[in-house]
Amino acid sequence: MKKITFLLFIITISTQLMVAQNLDRANNLFKTRAYLDAAELFLNEEPKTQEILEKLGDCYYFNNEMNQAELWYKTLLESYEANVDSNYLFRYSQTLKGVKKFKEADKWFQKYQEKEQLKPAEKPETLTFFEALNKDTKKPYVVTKVSINSKFSDFGPAFFGEKVIFASARNNGKLYDWNNQPYLDLYQADVNNVDLTNAIPFSKTINTKMHESNAAFTKDGTTMYFTGNNITGQKIGRDKNKVNQLSIYKAQFVNNEWTNITDLPFNSDQYSVEHAALSPDEKQLYFASDMPGTIGSFDIFVVDINADGTYGSPKNLGPKINTSQREQFPFVSSKNILYFASDGHFGMGGLDIFKSEISNDTFSTPKNLSDVINSNLDDFGFIVDEENGIGYFSSNREGGMGDDDIYRFTLEKTYYLNGFVKNKNSLELLPGTLVTLFDDKNNAINEMIIGDDAAYSFEIEKNKNYKIRGTKKLFNPSEIEFSTNQKGDVDKDIFLSLESYEDSEKAIVVENEKTQIKINPIYFDYDKWDIRPDAAIELNNVVDIMKKYPDMTIEIGAHTDVRGSDEYNMILSHKRAKSVMEYLISQGISKDNLKSEGFGETQPLNHCVKEGICKEEEYAINRRCEFVLSN
Repeated sequence: MKKITFLLFIITISTQLMVAQNLDRANNLFKTRAYLDAAELFLNEEPKTQEILEKLGDCYYFNNEMNQAELWYKTLLESYEANVDSNYLFRYSQTLKGVKKFKEADKWFQKYQEKEQLKPAEKPETLTFFEALNKDTKKPYVVTKVSINSKFSDFGPAFFGEKVIFASARNNGKLYDWNNQPYLDLYQADVNNVDLTNAIPFSKTINTKMHESNAAFTKDGTTMYFTGNNITGQKIGRDKNKVNQLSIYKAQFVNNEWTNITDLPFNSDQYSVEHAALSPDEKQLYFASDMPGTIGSFDIFVVDINADGTYGSPKNLGPKINTSQREQFPFVSSKNILYFASDGHFGMGGLDIFKSEISNDTFSTPKNLSDVINSNLDDFGFIVDEENGIGYFSSNREGGMGDDDIYRFTLEKTYYLNGFVKNKNSLELLPGTLVTLFDDKNNAINEMIIGDDAAYSFEIEKNKNYKIRGTKKLFNPSEIEFSTNQKGDVDKDIFLSLESYEDSEKAIVVENEKTQIKINPIYFDYDKWDIRPDAAIELNNVVDIMKKYPDMTIEIGAHTDVRGSDEYNMILSHKRAKSVMEYLISQGISKDNLKSEGFGETQPLNHCVKEGICKEEEYAINRRCEFVLSN
């Protein structure tokens, strides 16, 4: 009996050791990002603790196996919702989008926002958001898979002359532990009527046994930047968890060969630097990184490329672009528009592609490219040739051949209305004019205040009716209706010219640095403010001018001379100004175009600032009613 008891004890201890070793091995695999292998071991663990459930969900989430990720995150949150980090609420919401359970996903995303104490503008509703977004998408994308996709990962396209370079795991080489696919190499493909064909390996000097992906090329084709692991062999490239970090490398095309491969000075063994993109003038390099100082797990940075080939200090693009989650795969178009992938900005699910216009080193609010481009899974690696209206992006959406596929798209041709605003009489440019574009229902659809060059430019569509309007202070607004045909051509020449009110009407003059309607003096009875018949005749001249120019606004200013007390004169002038305004309104002038103000004796036109020092006609000069243009 003792022997049996001892044997059972040994078996129990051995089982416990095996279980402990199994868990240790699973945790080590998870640390080194061998997620699929780790998942197999975690599945055998009982009981499934909070930590094991978190890691099981992550193993499948990071490999885009959303059905399995949903199962384990759901199990986790049923038992441990109050204890989990908020990122698990976020990942669960993303997972639910990945399996098209959008309403449930919105509920969990709201819980994530509440736990992070984020204050959204409105309650998140994915389908409603995209329905509204699609209505605002003026240029539809026509999306099609390219021909060179394989059963492996194909992604990260880049323009290279008349070819497109992309990353692929189709090389049948050593397997990468993360997803059990071969390590990535760069390939090149021909562009054949937008489609990609004839994929072949890019360069033996660039491709190694490790990862190479996401290239960017200078316009002259002599310099490239690309992402890789330990290309130069100058460092091991692993962090404390023995994870290979990604770095950006530079290579030069010399004597028909890519050579002089160097890693950039801000690479590190402790974090990744990836996904290079050049600015249109090639003086800046954009990239993604999880280096210290990031807002989220990956942020987008920019660094100056100095004239001598050195680099400035990387700068984070800030919270308008980067979120508490992930921003990667930047691309800057020839029109200086930043395109990037994010799962932190509200989207369809997984990584979505966004765009932000760059102006003077500032960025506009990122805009989702709509679900014409984006899916409920990952969409990323967007590039566009705006001049030819074509581009490519990557996605692991349903219906693909491999884990990631490349898609091509075409854009409807963009049409623009361009012009200048000039003075109608002098033909001088009129900077500072507000130019507004209206649709056929008189809705303002775009506007701009023109700069020193007085130039305006608006994107327009074919087969539409429009109106353009220019407004500037002290000028009569000008507007022109026009139409576009099937080719996007405008049906008439657009010459937007504005005439100043001073040039338009003899009665409008500039006096005392004020542009005003000049009429004969109007008189009031002593200590009265009623409009006399003779005053009404003069005020009707103001009425006629304002009816002729319905956008004109004026300030009615009533003034007294210095005789009498300050308080008495101020009250009297207010009453007279108001009485004039009421008369103009009674003659059909809109109240919105009028303002009345009494100034008393505070704004004399001459030296008569005391009683008894001037003649009556000199005091009379200061008793006046002015009609000063205010627009």
